[in-house]
Amino acid sequence: MRKLLAELIGTFSLVLFGCGAAVVSGISETGPSGIGLLGIAMAFGLSVVVMAYAIGGITGCHINPAITVSMLVAGKIKSGDAVQYIIGQLVGAVLASAVLYLILKGKPGFEMGEWALGANGWGEGYLGGYNTASAFITEAVLTFLFLFVIFGTTSKWGNSTMAGLAIGLTLVLIHLVAIPITGTSVNPARSLGPAVFAQGKALSQLWLFIAAPIAGGIVAALVWKGLFETKNSIA
Repeated sequence: MRKLLAELIGTFSLVLFGCGAAVVSGISETGPSGIGLLGIAMAFGLSVVVMAYAIGGITGCHINPAITVSMLVAGKIKSGDAVQYIIGQLVGAVLASAVLYLILKGKPGFEMGEWALGANGWGEGYLGGYNTASAFITEAVLTFLFLFVIFGTTSKWGNSTMAGLAIGLTLVLIHLVAIPITGTSVNPARSLGPAVFAQGKALSQLWLFIAAPIAGGIVAALVWKGLFETKNSIA
């Protein structure tokens, strides 16, 4: 239960801080005081940094089913732990979105849109209007790179004391590229939470934000295990 709760709290924080920054502070209605794309990217990245140092010693701070699946494929966690992690991550993301919804309801004139609460999406009406192929490629490739950094920084060749910072900064870079395309997921739990409440297109498009990040994570695990580890040298 300790591991499940740690992942729940970590994912809750990621979704509340990241999506909250996007929908509450991301764009100002009165001028340039909104934090903008860079601010949103920093909110997601810093959320990972702070939670890495908070719960990293308990679970490694996955707070992302794609990371958990990738670590399972790479043989770095047990299947029982993986199930606990994913349950905690999904519940944490939904709870955070519920809290965010309750907060936003207090704003005069608030209405739930097709992609409310910082939901991920693509196509006509969503940010840059990119098509399905662009969205899938973006999410899969960026998740691959995200996991590659995670494997590298937490390996015997990496600097474990700086791993949390490196991983968080990687997520910032990912958001700088992907926000206009998909709103940036690279995390099925992060996408699930807002979609549960937004419904509409956010829910119907959720499949991509499950499939693409997990595919990218699995490829990263296979590449790392096959090319950077040997039978006699486990990173």
